Amino acid sequence: MTAMKLSWRSIIPRCSKGVEIEKPEEPQPKKEDSKRGSFGRLAMLDLSYPGSILSEDLSTSLVGSNLNVFTLEELKVITQCFSSANFLGEGGFGPVHKGFIDDKLRPGLDAQPVAVKLLDLEGCQGHREWLTEVVFLAQLSHPHLVKLIGYCCEEEHRVLVYEYMPRGSLESLLFRKYSVPLPWSTRMKIALGAAKGLAYLHDAEKPVIYRDFKASNVLLDSDYTAKLSDFGLAKDGPEGDKSHVSTRVMGTQGYAAPEYIMTGHLTAMSDVYSFGVVLLELLTGRRSLDKSRPPREQNLAEWARPMLNEPRRLARIMDPKLEGQYSEMGARRGAALAHQCLSHRPKQRPKMSDVVKILEPLGDYEDTSVGTFVYTVPTQSGSTPKDDNDTKEREAKAEVKKENSHHHHRQRNHKDRHGHSHRSKSSSMFSVHSENDTLKQNTENGSNSHSQRKPREEHNID
Repeated sequence: MTAMKLSWRSIIPRCSKGVEIEKPEEPQPKKEDSKRGSFGRLAMLDLSYPGSILSEDLSTSLVGSNLNVFTLEELKVITQCFSSANFLGEGGFGPVHKGFIDDKLRPGLDAQPVAVKLLDLEGCQGHREWLTEVVFLAQLSHPHLVKLIGYCCEEEHRVLVYEYMPRGSLESLLFRKYSVPLPWSTRMKIALGAAKGLAYLHDAEKPVIYRDFKASNVLLDSDYTAKLSDFGLAKDGPEGDKSHVSTRVMGTQGYAAPEYIMTGHLTAMSDVYSFGVVLLELLTGRRSLDKSRPPREQNLAEWARPMLNEPRRLARIMDPKLEGQYSEMGARRGAALAHQCLSHRPKQRPKMSDVVKILEPLGDYEDTSVGTFVYTVPTQSGSTPKDDNDTKEREAKAEVKKENSHHHHRQRNHKDRHGHSHRSKSSSMFSVHSENDTLKQNTENGSNSHSQRKPREEHNID
């Protein structure tokens, strides 16, 4: 018999009606697999949906994972019946609500805020992606992976319960309008945390390819510690002599590696490319794909990559929200790393463990002004610092002109007495030296760099 396909929205009306959901009959438990230490993740994905045996089979297979199996009624209590006041957002998976767990609900469970994510069966992802996330996060544990506290699997309902990440996603924090811009050191801390999460996956005993690394899947706690979330598209890495995993192309446009899009060959280097795009977003403050920009600038990686190894052009693409307050050396090294990660040749990209080593010192660089052009509000008199500098420059030139005029007057007097001119190359150099001396004095009194460079452009001294 075909199961009724209901969306998550059918849950909310039941809250007010108080309808009790009947649980399926419990089947006889299966014998435990002696090889549970590395149980077949792929085999888990072959479980039928929504067979009545699924919930029991899943909980039996995940014994020892410390995951809690919640009932739907418990989740209603946790989220206050999925109240709109607790609504956090909605993505391709489904809506997310904030909740709170205390020991009254489940003895022995630490009191804590949680994020409850419901699978929308009419959305972009489905049962298989939900199951993939449960299986992977049940086995994987790392400071830079979001912690899965438990799940709910009742009838057609599929729910995940995570630790609550108060600062939300990197995407919302980086691109949200009217928000305080992230400082340089915080951006590098986020990049480093995300890199450590990917490195852990790639270097695991049974390697994992994340496959959907992007800014919206990087969550931040109150201390801006980055944690990877949403493992619905994760895949086990190639085994034995295999160089890649062949799979249908899935991911997010703008982040997916070009060779994966072309061939469907998935490797750890596909994740490295995606990381390079996110690192580029942190450097530039631009989205990976932005249709509102001119055609040549819509794809961030294609537009910025040629400029990443050119220091003079790098300043043009740095995030203007930083207002020049970043480490110039750190920015160059970060840009060079992004350039490596975005290489069109996968074998030339660095391993994530090497990426971590490169990023570790970048957050220690102090946020210093690198002299970028920043708009300055005019003063009450209507003048700006630039106008003041131009005035000082004109005064300096006028003083030099006066000095030269006095010198030429003495030369004319000398010519009148003797009938010929004694002006030589040394006298022509005198005006340049006098001008430079005057400008040097102005520099000591606070003139900007424009005053120093302009005369050298006008007078080429060998």
